[in-house]
Amino acid sequence: MRGLLSLAVLVTATYLVLSTAPRLGLDLRGGTQIVLEAKSTPTVTADANATDRALEVIRRRVDSLGVAEPGLVRSGENRIIVELPGVQDPKEAVAVLGRTAQLTMHPVLGVVPPGTPPGPGEKVLPDESGAPLRLAAAALTGENVSGASSGPVPQGVGWQVGIDFSGAGGESWRKLTGQAACSSPGDPKRRVAIVLDDKVISSPQVDPSVGCQAGMGGGTTRITGKFTQAEANELSLLISGGALPVPVEVLEQRTVGPTLGAQAIEASAWAALIGIGITGLFLTFVYRLVGFLAVLALAGYAALSYSSLLAIGATLTLPGLAGLVLAVGMAVDANVLVFERAREDFASRSGLPPRQRLSRAMEGGFKGAVSAIADSNVTTLLAAGLLFFLATGPVRGFGVTLSVGVLASLFSALVLTRVLVIAVCDNEFVAKRPWLTGLGSLGRVRTWLTGRFSGLFANPKRWLLATGAITLLIALGLVIRGPELGVEFTGGRLIEYTTQQQVNPDAARDALQAAGFDRATVSTSGEKELTIKTAPLDETQAAKAKQVVAGLGGGAEQVRSELIGPSLGEELRTKALLALAIAVAAQLAYLAIRFDWRLGVATVAALLTDVVILLGLFSWLGITMDAVFLAALLTVIGYSVNDSVVVFDRVRELRGLRPKEHFHQIAGTAVLQTLPRTVNTGVGVLAVLLCLLFLGDGSLADFALAVLVGVVAGTISTVTTASPLAVLLDRKSPGAGRRRAKPRPQTRRRVESGAVV
Repeated sequence: MRGLLSLAVLVTATYLVLSTAPRLGLDLRGGTQIVLEAKSTPTVTADANATDRALEVIRRRVDSLGVAEPGLVRSGENRIIVELPGVQDPKEAVAVLGRTAQLTMHPVLGVVPPGTPPGPGEKVLPDESGAPLRLAAAALTGENVSGASSGPVPQGVGWQVGIDFSGAGGESWRKLTGQAACSSPGDPKRRVAIVLDDKVISSPQVDPSVGCQAGMGGGTTRITGKFTQAEANELSLLISGGALPVPVEVLEQRTVGPTLGAQAIEASAWAALIGIGITGLFLTFVYRLVGFLAVLALAGYAALSYSSLLAIGATLTLPGLAGLVLAVGMAVDANVLVFERAREDFASRSGLPPRQRLSRAMEGGFKGAVSAIADSNVTTLLAAGLLFFLATGPVRGFGVTLSVGVLASLFSALVLTRVLVIAVCDNEFVAKRPWLTGLGSLGRVRTWLTGRFSGLFANPKRWLLATGAITLLIALGLVIRGPELGVEFTGGRLIEYTTQQQVNPDAARDALQAAGFDRATVSTSGEKELTIKTAPLDETQAAKAKQVVAGLGGGAEQVRSELIGPSLGEELRTKALLALAIAVAAQLAYLAIRFDWRLGVATVAALLTDVVILLGLFSWLGITMDAVFLAALLTVIGYSVNDSVVVFDRVRELRGLRPKEHFHQIAGTAVLQTLPRTVNTGVGVLAVLLCLLFLGDGSLADFALAVLVGVVAGTISTVTTASPLAVLLDRKSPGAGRRRAKPRPQTRRRVESGAVV
């Protein structure tokens, strides 16, 4: 059944990969993303219903712009995310999408002196020439307009806009023009004011041929206002798209060139290929035949995770690709856990026939590793789930890809690898040559460690004092230098250029400050790539900054532009802190239920240490902490807990088998017994991260560095923080790890045989 299930899944995955085109995010295919926020007015509340109505109006406007495959989605209660692939100059799009387009038509009551206040229900607005018109209440609104089109003025100069009325709109227009026609030609009262967003765009006089009270019928009219072609096109687009029910404000604007996307895809692809290749060679070297089979299963895992993203229609972004590549390295962990358990089980079955011994050892490996695999993957899913529910944009996409990767790795290790390995281990030829499988011995290092260093944590306070001193030294970076927050958290403008020749960032900073950009910070992400972060800029200021960079670099091409409002940055900071707090609480609650509150507290203390080290180190190095960094930080939390869970799962088992042994000896033995798994898994993860670090661009490299630091810190903190603290807590309140410590029968035989202990 497992074989048939594996075959069906692989066939389906292959079909999806070959037949479905991936949905790429803007950072991979180029384009513009605009985040709009609906604002409440005295008459309308910007709730979810009003935002949904605004979204439909904006959708019609985007369709009129002619953008291929646009993306529009409501985010939260009152936000709209608009993705415009291929749009590199968002100025026109922002102007069109953000206009409220409240179209009204008013009777003109006359021309009044400047400064004259309007009467009840009236408005005083300047006409096209600047003369203030006193307008009566609106007789017609944009809701009565069914469509609009632009075209040149027949037998005249300029362009005009034609309007088609719907429902009662035609009759209202006839009455409005019929009333105006009762005034004599030249009288201001014979005019009709057409107002868009409280601005008179046209106030034509009713044609002299129209009779009093007869009006203009037919359900259509024309607006002539000496428009240019561009102005007429924009006006017709706004009118035909309809009026926004609530005003909207541009909170964030990102523009990414397709060149950056191509580089990111290529870097991720090479990182994946090289990282998987190194991991595959290492697994084959350590575990020989079963390691090679695990590599085949990992290839199936890669196809399954990628096809799953295609099936659910997930958008692949730059952080998402990084998460997918990282998940490939982390998928090794489950296989390594199984193989190390199988090695132990094989050593305990010396009296069985070779074929039976190997196949049962392999089955025992899967059964023995299930608990640790389940617990470690659940903790990673908790972090990924928080990313999905609390984050937005690319970071949320990272949470999706990480979740898919974790679930696919479980299938790969517990089903696909099991089918391949069990089939091979049941072969008589292989069974008589256990060295061929890589499971025939515990390994030289494991054998040498057995029985040694049992007093590793006899004095836990020394470990904790040393770790605390190092952590405090690194954490001082948060106070002395302070964190370098990205524009996602502070609000502002980030522009990235590629130049013809290398530009010194200090020289660029001085030149920009001399040009009036006092708050500009400059960094390089490649030999000819320059990134500028400054206060919010308009398009004119952005063009001026580009001229400065072009003068230094012999020419400059903008490949990315991000504009984020301060309100969005404040919200992202709040969500980041909230995500961290909930992550810690969720991990603590889960571990307290699965293990013991002492082990849960020890694990959380270790992950907090990792977080502080990562934040402090990035502060010392002056590396920007942006939304991608937040994704890396929560990944580190998942990995840190993952490592502690594997050790404490062994602690729980050994505590049930050795109730009379001192807890510090059990903790030391558990760390040493799981050391091969820690090293072997770490090599696989580090291989992928190092490839991302050296092959990726600025964002990928920073992401890889953050996770790399976190992985190393997480592995060390399990030994130097989690385990000593668990020992100390057990001495204060004995009983850590005793709950649900029922040993497996085969584990009891293995330990009693002396093969491991």
